[in-house]
Amino acid sequence: MNHIKKGKYRPYPKIDLPNRTWPDNSITKAPKWCSVDLRDGNQALINPMDMDKKLELFALLLKLGFKEIEVGFPSASKVEFDFLRKIVDDGLIPDDVTVQVLVQAREHLIAKTFEALKGVKKATVHLYNSTSVAQRKIVFGKSQDEIIEIALNGIDLVKKYEKEHDGKIFLEYSPESFTGTELEFAAKICNKVTKRWGIGDERKVIINLPSTVEMATPNIYADQIEWMSNHLDNRENVIISTHTHNDRGTSIAATELALLAGADRVEGTLLSNGERTGNVDIITLALNMTTQGIESGLNFSDVNEVVDVVQRCTEMPTHPRHPYVGELVYTAFSGSHQDAINKGLAYQKAKEEPFWEVPYLPMDPEDVGRTYESIIRINSQSGKGGVAYILDKNYGYQLPKAMHPEIGRIVQAVSDAKGKELNPEEVLEIFKDTYFKIDEHISLIDFTHSSNAKTSTCQLTYIHDGKKIVAQGEGNGPIDACKKALLKEYKHEFSLSSYSEHSCGDKSSAKAVAYIEIQTKDILSCFGVGADNDIATASVKALFCALNRAFK
Repeated sequence: MNHIKKGKYRPYPKIDLPNRTWPDNSITKAPKWCSVDLRDGNQALINPMDMDKKLELFALLLKLGFKEIEVGFPSASKVEFDFLRKIVDDGLIPDDVTVQVLVQAREHLIAKTFEALKGVKKATVHLYNSTSVAQRKIVFGKSQDEIIEIALNGIDLVKKYEKEHDGKIFLEYSPESFTGTELEFAAKICNKVTKRWGIGDERKVIINLPSTVEMATPNIYADQIEWMSNHLDNRENVIISTHTHNDRGTSIAATELALLAGADRVEGTLLSNGERTGNVDIITLALNMTTQGIESGLNFSDVNEVVDVVQRCTEMPTHPRHPYVGELVYTAFSGSHQDAINKGLAYQKAKEEPFWEVPYLPMDPEDVGRTYESIIRINSQSGKGGVAYILDKNYGYQLPKAMHPEIGRIVQAVSDAKGKELNPEEVLEIFKDTYFKIDEHISLIDFTHSSNAKTSTCQLTYIHDGKKIVAQGEGNGPIDACKKALLKEYKHEFSLSSYSEHSCGDKSSAKAVAYIEIQTKDILSCFGVGADNDIATASVKALFCALNRAFK
């Protein structure tokens, strides 16, 4: 039964845009990026950043390649003012970077802002006032014309102080709470602002259309952006910017659709830090483009460093499932997923064409500074492929494919019993306990062999049921000769089903590892593993291992 009062919520109205073009468009190039981590992100923190943290995060943003950075609200507090002065006075702003500052349309605030900007070569003054129906009605109690007058007064004041500034000033205007504003009114106030500023080829204006509160599905935001693009005067000199929040959890989609609809610029933060549910995450947006073959213009080749710096500066944790950067996003627990990833990585390595084709991994983890070691994780849901992957990639044991189900069942049973994930060291220990530390009813003491072009001859010394036995045998190879020697006194019948071998370890200390599969009248398949400096001896050890496991 619905407990919410009827009529409390209502659907967002559709946009009248019968000839919309954005659904047929594609993103073909990256937008202009503007980080607002130091302003919008900072104001949303439980503990706002101090000077050292702001400087560390600013340095990271420069390293990542941002050319536009909103550095703060210098008229709002001493820390904000002092930070801007610090990066100016210490020469920390590169010549190709434009710093951005936020300010309301009040003269004492604008005057303070320009005081903080003294000496800045290129700056964007971001002027805003709220325009939505709810804000006009509930917060300000003002008409549309009165809201327009606030914006125009602000423009006049910015122009006044611009004349006294020794440097280039760009204008950004935001009709704050744009998504709750009538489109006709939003276009009207933006057009009056650009006209009052004096827009032109050499005096372009950023019109930022924020989804201050995400109120509808992403397609509605795209419609709003395309509608505004069609109704803004001097569109060729307007840079349409987006600034989406994540109240509905669709800020990424809303921004991407807005780019299809004609937006030129994106404001956002790293890891989605921001008011309430956060701003749009620029990392996800940029790497989404990377996976589509589009050069983002930002360098996220070491996402571990990015996460480390952002978490330290903001004191905000990163969700382990956060796209591209979370601790678990390149892992697989499901057995079928692990098997597919394992095969995909092998296929990718073997082919010459670079196109990335690995199931379940939309991008190569190495491209963002992550490694393959943590891709496969082992728990009770894991399968044979995951266990084999861990033993191969971490420890060099290249198990034959036919052996995967056997070891997979053994490891899964241990994980089930423990009720937790197993780390690689635990998987290795289970492998060793199963194949190298077993109870023996038959023990190898010594093995020698010689071969000619036709046959191999061996002498085998072993203990069986407490009795020392020496036997000789001939066969078509060392293993067959060993089997013939064994069967002279060993009473259990068995047949050899498969055999494989490889070297393991560095060249100077490599050992031979052998895998033998046997079959008995009661067991269709049982594997043994042996390791030794000599491959023939490793093979015999593997056979003894299999016999001890099959007839224990």
